[in-house]
Amino acid sequence: MSPFIEQLTSDQEKEMKRQLDIYRQGVQDIIPTEELAEKIAKSLVTNTPLKVKLGLDPSAPDVHLGHTVVLNKLRQFQENGHTIQLIIGDFTGKIGDPTGKSSARKQLTDEEVKENAKTYFEQFGKVLDMEKVELHYNSKWLSSLSFEDVIGLAGKITVARLLERDDFEERLAYGKSISLHEFFYPLMQGYDSVMLEADIELGGTDQHFNILMGRHYQEKFGKEKQIAILMPLLEGLDGVEKMSKSKHNYIGIDENPNEMYGKAMSIPDPLMSKYFELITDLEPAEITQIKKELHTGSLHPRDAKMLLARTIVRMYHGEEAAEKAEQQFITIFQKGSLPEDIPTVKWTGKNPESLVQLLVDLHLLTSKSEARRMIQNGGIRINGEKVEEMDLEVSINKELIIQVGKRKFVKLFSE
Repeated sequence: MSPFIEQLTSDQEKEMKRQLDIYRQGVQDIIPTEELAEKIAKSLVTNTPLKVKLGLDPSAPDVHLGHTVVLNKLRQFQENGHTIQLIIGDFTGKIGDPTGKSSARKQLTDEEVKENAKTYFEQFGKVLDMEKVELHYNSKWLSSLSFEDVIGLAGKITVARLLERDDFEERLAYGKSISLHEFFYPLMQGYDSVMLEADIELGGTDQHFNILMGRHYQEKFGKEKQIAILMPLLEGLDGVEKMSKSKHNYIGIDENPNEMYGKAMSIPDPLMSKYFELITDLEPAEITQIKKELHTGSLHPRDAKMLLARTIVRMYHGEEAAEKAEQQFITIFQKGSLPEDIPTVKWTGKNPESLVQLLVDLHLLTSKSEARRMIQNGGIRINGEKVEEMDLEVSINKELIIQVGKRKFVKLFSE
């Protein structure tokens, strides 16, 4: 037994076990597991908060529910009084993390990194108390390293160890190029942990190698080694691929309540338990009960999914918005009625106008190619009638309602 665990009072021991139960919930892996209890015990005995690190290279600032898997775990640490360290990779971001990539990422400019970081701060504030978060830019220490320092850093790791990374190994096997600077990304991420003396670093399972670099370099610099907590990657609405904006299978935390609720209702049934566990703020006991009732059949999947959708909207828009979104969903999908609050737009453009162009101009779809695909797939209705003609010209002589998919409506009129 560790010296700090031996020093715990009975109340402190109960608190350690309580925190352990919370931090283990939904986790894919803890490396090494046995050290987490000791870290918590040390924090309780010395009355010193743990330093919990999350590194960010802000190359894609639109936060979706997949990102909140790690953020919700950070929130649990924060609620127990520990210190959250967000590392904004304004230096490493200009190199780009090659994790999971078949080629090197585009290097970002200072302006791009700063703008993306600002967006992250705004969106992370929906999950974390940002006033209690330590914000660090790793250029503070990385940009001041001399070439001699860099050589020294590189001398603490072998090429063979770096080539253990799956993406490097795969690219090498297929004869794809690896630039020398890409090897320095995990080195720099590890050095961040040295400088901040992190106790714990969180990330997705795809960050396994990078996070372990923190332990490696802390040991090389004579520091206490951090624990790696790896969270599972969240499948998107297709139930197969990792949630990603590029795959169009995501729920953004900035989306409007109706869109968010409607998307949540399309989550595949087999993934509901995982979503409850990883992206909601429900208590562990409540989640366990929901999973049990789903398994026994005493809770209908539809009712569970409505609870999940309502919880997601409530977390990002509040209780009132969640109730309204649920009522709109019931009105449209269960009663077959039109929503009461359809946005009304006065059309002052070309008349008649091609439907494809109209869909883009009204910001219902982002591109003409996307509009054509939606028409081809039967996802466009005008006044309730499905549109099948790809080159349809729309005459806007009186009020008409355009529906895109199941959730987007616009009432259009012209004088």
